Amino acid sequence: MFGQITTTTPPAERGLEDLDAAALAYAARIAGLPPERRQEARDDLVRFAMPFAGRLARRYRGRGEPLEDLEQVARLGLVNAVDRYDPERGSFTAYAAITIVGEIKRHFRDRTWGVHVPRRLRDLILEVGQATAALTSELSRSPSVTELAARLETPEEEILAALESAAGYSPASLNAPVGGESSAEFGDLVGESDTDLESVDDRVTVSGLLGRLPWRERRILAMRFYGNQTQAEIAARFGISQMHVSRLLSRALTWLRQAMLADSPAPWQSGGAEAGGAPARLSVRQVGPRVVVEVTGEIDRDTADQLRQAVVEAVADRQPAEVAIDLTDVAKLDGPALAALVAGRDAAHRAGVRWRLARAQPVVQHSLSAAGLVALPAD
Repeated sequence: MFGQITTTTPPAERGLEDLDAAALAYAARIAGLPPERRQEARDDLVRFAMPFAGRLARRYRGRGEPLEDLEQVARLGLVNAVDRYDPERGSFTAYAAITIVGEIKRHFRDRTWGVHVPRRLRDLILEVGQATAALTSELSRSPSVTELAARLETPEEEILAALESAAGYSPASLNAPVGGESSAEFGDLVGESDTDLESVDDRVTVSGLLGRLPWRERRILAMRFYGNQTQAEIAARFGISQMHVSRLLSRALTWLRQAMLADSPAPWQSGGAEAGGAPARLSVRQVGPRVVVEVTGEIDRDTADQLRQAVVEAVADRQPAEVAIDLTDVAKLDGPALAALVAGRDAAHRAGVRWRLARAQPVVQHSLSAAGLVALPAD
């Protein structure tokens, strides 16, 4: 950690070192020498006083710092004491001891903290430690923050800050093993900031608004943004054009954005030409023993109930031999429309009436096949 300072053991004939006498002899020796010749005398005094610095360093061992580091700090303090020594100021031994101990304490204060802590707070941590020991002895228990603040005449907030900062002196390694036979490390147990928490409100709000959308729009949004399907794939699934899917997505997303910013979301406007297709029309006519239901336009959730009712009533009220659903002018069929046709088919089968889907366009046939329905192609 520090540049090594060479040491030599003093000659045995010197016996116990007399630092004051050696320092006075050093001061007298260099008095008449030029600066460039004083180095040898300085080095002799430093080597002579090195055991004294080592004894001071050993007083602070066992406090979390290697003894080698403490000895190096003590030697640097000794060099500073020699360089600043003035015989007129008194004993060299006392001056050297103060200088060396000061360097060691400064080392503990400035170099041994695992994280940076302001000096004012480090000093307060020492005071809190001393006050804690004294109060523990007096009260036979650990003192509270209030009691420490009263003893030190310091606000409780600063006492709390000192207690929390004390943990920064020797922080635990994140790579330290948890213990036992487990291979887990301490860092594995430390939680992380959940950035998704910031979007919880938006997710809850969107979830509620999605329930107000028609089934088709909800399904298209789910396929696009959760199923990661392309508009072409969605168009093939619903039997509509890709441009129509694009219009439906744009309209649904625009409504969601406006509803997110509004205190009371506007109701969804469904069906009609605004949705990108012609409004559905139904006509029921009977041709001899057969009932023909002609469907034109796009059937959505609102008009699917009308289709279901028309087909079921044609079977129940007119009791024909056959019910034919003419799909010539139908551009698309969504989920509610398919469900209405399935309900009509089941009603016809229960009544023993022949059921037939006729003149369906290719994209509509695809949707019917997915729902288990079979239609005759258009002429």
